[in-house]
Amino acid sequence: MLSTFLSHQWTGFWRSRGKGSNIAVQIVMGLLILYLVLCAFGVGIFMDKMIGAAFPGKDVFEVFNGFILYYFALEFLSRLQIQELPTLAIVPYLHLNIPKRKLVNFLNVRALFSVFNFIPLFLFLPFCIIRISGQYGGFACLMYIVAIFSLAIFNNYLALYVKRVSIANTRFVVIGFLILLTLGLLEYFKVFSIAAVSNTVFSYVARMPALGFVFTALAIAIFLVNARYLRSNLYTEELSSGEKKKSSTDYPFLDRFGEVGSLAALEIKLILRNKRSKSTVSKGLIFIFYGFLFYKQKALDGDQFGMMLFAAIFMTGNMVLLYGQFMFGWQSSEFDGILTNKISVRNFIKSKLLLFNLSSTVLTIIVSLYGFMSWKILMVQFAAYFYSIGIAPILVLYMATRNYKAIDLSKGSSFNFQGVGATSMLMSFPVFMLPYVFYLPFSYMGNPYWGFITLGVAGLASYLSQSFWVEFLVKEFNSRKYKIAEGFRER
Repeated sequence: MLSTFLSHQWTGFWRSRGKGSNIAVQIVMGLLILYLVLCAFGVGIFMDKMIGAAFPGKDVFEVFNGFILYYFALEFLSRLQIQELPTLAIVPYLHLNIPKRKLVNFLNVRALFSVFNFIPLFLFLPFCIIRISGQYGGFACLMYIVAIFSLAIFNNYLALYVKRVSIANTRFVVIGFLILLTLGLLEYFKVFSIAAVSNTVFSYVARMPALGFVFTALAIAIFLVNARYLRSNLYTEELSSGEKKKSSTDYPFLDRFGEVGSLAALEIKLILRNKRSKSTVSKGLIFIFYGFLFYKQKALDGDQFGMMLFAAIFMTGNMVLLYGQFMFGWQSSEFDGILTNKISVRNFIKSKLLLFNLSSTVLTIIVSLYGFMSWKILMVQFAAYFYSIGIAPILVLYMATRNYKAIDLSKGSSFNFQGVGATSMLMSFPVFMLPYVFYLPFSYMGNPYWGFITLGVAGLASYLSQSFWVEFLVKEFNSRKYKIAEGFRER
């Protein structure tokens, strides 16, 4: 039965209408995967020398052991963003007399063919063969490989399970985000260390290799949990597009904004119910960890805020940047209906601004936790916040009136370049560069704080004069709405 499913998938690929573009994408992806595998293999061969150069004076095995779980923690986050759910392939078979067990096995086997499952072997295998076998013996080397492969499989099915559960219930996304945020803060403030735990665990594996089977047991357990969940939810409405089933209940806090709030509520529902929009917005939750990369104590002490400003703009305004770059393409399928219905263009534009302002406010509240590191970080972030609610949305919506690319909401965003055009690619440059026009002159004069004050005041002034900018955007939209509609019809 498995071979039959794979044969049908292969036939379906060659009979698809867009097979030419699909082949081109597959070739590009194949070359990219080959490059990643070769890089991983090269790092694996020279890992002992790289560890010695990067951590002089430290034990190579201690660093290597500490790196393993750290790698898989980061890999798990990457899987949540990139790895797609293997769902659409089985929908035509759900009405046939085929046991659910075989369909579930097909889904689970397909999930194994992911580049994430093979890169760890190329990355860790050379070091295990060269150094672990020489130091601890062949059995210990074998169990290291078993443990690493088991961790890859564990991550594979855990990521799929988390994504499927989060589709059914958004609360799991919030809970998972809070857990990741807590672990990140504990790691940053050195209360808890993944590297230390990893070193302890794999030191035991080196001394008692049979403990490596613990990871195999974990992989089998999550496989069974994932399979059980699939068997219980294997229905067309659950798997056909990965959309979240949500009631038509409105968001009460938006009622006070009238028609603008209703349109914003519809946009929120669009985001939550469709693959492309939901995956695009969810990536913003990952980027709020940028602060751990850019907020360094040495730079804070020296008042070097250049890169911090970049991170602050991205963290407080990533909804504007990630979701806004495809505006108005999100409504491309019903854009003609929007033009013909009695929907005020002014309120349509204001609903976008309301959505951006709400998202930037929520994100700013979350990233304000970085203020425990230094009050200077709060200064940078609030300056970026006023920019993100006052200036950035105006720039994004102005550029959106020149975007004629449609978006297919049923497809995920990973390696999906539909809707990406010159306008959307160039849009990010003025959004990122404009804050430095306010900041850099004062920074060069030795007064970076005045630069942030100027940026914040400019953003606040733009926000307070939003009615003027709405009228400007309405005129731009009306002058190009038929070109936008014509572009959206070209699928």
